[in-house]
Amino acid sequence: MSDPRLPQRSALGRGADLGFRLLEFTLVAILMVMIVLVFGNVVMRYGFDSGIDIAEELSRVLFVWLIFLGSVVVMRQKGHLGVDMFVTPLPRVGRWLCRLATAVLSLGCSVILAVGAWDQALLNAQNLLPMTELPTAWVYAAALVSGVGLSILILLDIIDLLTSGPNGEAAEPQVSEGIS
Repeated sequence: MSDPRLPQRSALGRGADLGFRLLEFTLVAILMVMIVLVFGNVVMRYGFDSGIDIAEELSRVLFVWLIFLGSVVVMRQKGHLGVDMFVTPLPRVGRWLCRLATAVLSLGCSVILAVGAWDQALLNAQNLLPMTELPTAWVYAAALVSGVGLSILILLDIIDLLTSGPNGEAAEPQVSEGIS
């Protein structure tokens, strides 16, 4: 039974929460696979004078995915670093305008990231990694997924800023619980 003191989430909000939980689980799974590959390779090299041929290359690809997917999770949690010493002294409308301008510029950068990653994935679809023989497009696909995910989150933030206006709650920067 849900707590009546907490605001109720819509079905879409609950679905998004579930999707991000699955994304966090995926990040944990990627990290576990990387640990097993790298540790197993070290043990086999020094203990048995052999090794896992694909361990280094696959862990490098997984690390790229870990970073790009992690950036989307951190963006949703509002955990990216920010400098607010210039914005804090501004009046409420000035802070709102700065947040809006920052969000629009960030959206532009995320769209450029997604478009560039798409172009690179198409260009490198036929190129294969030497050991795993995976298409190098998989590496660029991580940036594409990240660019799209970040763009959606930033677009939702822009919509929230515009609908709440300069005097709304969205005008104030939100600080993650772990960052002060």
